[in-house]
Amino acid sequence: MQFARVIGNCVATTKDEKLPREKLLVIQPVDLTFSQPKGTPLVGIDVVGAGVGELVLFVSGSSARQTRLTENRPTDCTIMAIVDYVEKEGKTIFSKHKEK
Repeated sequence: MQFARVIGNCVATTKDEKLPREKLLVIQPVDLTFSQPKGTPLVGIDVVGAGVGELVLFVSGSSARQTRLTENRPTDCTIMAIVDYVEKEGKTIFSKHKEK
């Protein structure tokens, strides 16, 4: 799993019938400061109801097809969790509630 920020939506009204009806989000992988981009943006299937600006965890490759909604579907990126907080060495380095 990797951290990313949701930076936008992707709407595809015409798509393969094997793609789930869940929304597609544009995500930007980030480093452990949670603000610096790391790599290029991706489009992922959102199975948890994330929104723009949220910090999420995503998986790619074959792991992206391991959820109930994406099993045996043609996806390479699935947003699997919305992050509430992150602790590192006993200190909170991210809190969703402190960002607001």
